Amino acid sequence: MDHRPGLDPSVAEVRRAVRAMLDTVDGPVVVALSGGADSLALAAATAFEAGRRGIRAEAVVVDHGLQAGSNAVAAAAAAKAGALGLAARVVAVDVGTADGPEAAAREARYAGLARAAADIGADTVLLGHTLDDQAETVLLGLARGSGGLSLAGMPAERRDATGPRWARPLLGIHRRTTQAACAAEGLEPWSDPHNLDPAYARVRVRERVLPVLEAELGPGVAEALARTAEQLREDAEAFQDMIDETIEDIVEHAEAGISISVAALAANPAALRNRIVRYVVESEFGAALSRTQTLEVTRLAVDWQGQGPIDLPGCVARRVGAGIEITARAAS
Repeated sequence: MDHRPGLDPSVAEVRRAVRAMLDTVDGPVVVALSGGADSLALAAATAFEAGRRGIRAEAVVVDHGLQAGSNAVAAAAAAKAGALGLAARVVAVDVGTADGPEAAAREARYAGLARAAADIGADTVLLGHTLDDQAETVLLGLARGSGGLSLAGMPAERRDATGPRWARPLLGIHRRTTQAACAAEGLEPWSDPHNLDPAYARVRVRERVLPVLEAELGPGVAEALARTAEQLREDAEAFQDMIDETIEDIVEHAEAGISISVAALAANPAALRNRIVRYVVESEFGAALSRTQTLEVTRLAVDWQGQGPIDLPGCVARRVGAGIEITARAAS
């Protein structure tokens, strides 16, 4: 543990978290750097800990091009990484419009980071999300009412189709700690004006909702939300294991789609039954079902009254004999 004289406790806390993550790394790592306090504290700790371990680390700054002077902001962040002893590069991305500005910017950012990681030869990208970010994510998921998985928040690490492992070593650390670490190390974070814009739901949660909850319910709300996310993620992983074991026995490929055994689906508890339906539709057709749509599909197995086909996003579900066939919707 870091107890050297003069080492600020906030710096020590961030370094410990990064050290634990780097212990799982084999090869180079990328640090996603915006220039804000969270990612700057992460970059400083990574520079220190990776240097001690002989791990090559490079900071990648994504320029979304959404604000005037964004290229200068990105260049300044890269310069700060260089001053910490990290190699650094700026990656410019084109942000689309699909699914709203926040989602489009996030998609472009992750794609840019994945390309940079591949170019560097890094299998792990470190992200600066904190405990406060996790609490905000849980509240946003609760407001959407989109089920347990959305309440499970962000995983400490994950791997998806983009390629690298996305790792969040600071998920157990408060934002105030990263801010204090930057101050202790003489680092000046950049303040993104978007982080104060109430047009964004996350900003409203951060600036209005969480402070009210803390004031009315007492301190520790963010920690409680983060613990809830961790517990729900464990549940979601257990459910996914059960789905993976079950799905091979009850789902078959059919012409232009899939067929789910009515008897086998109905034999499962409702929670597992609903998850199976959502999972197979998303896997096969890339469509996310609402709860109402999911229940209508499962009724074809558990409450069959001769009802007709059910229109779903990009596909149609219908009862055919002893199966529920879900097929791609014919082009109009």
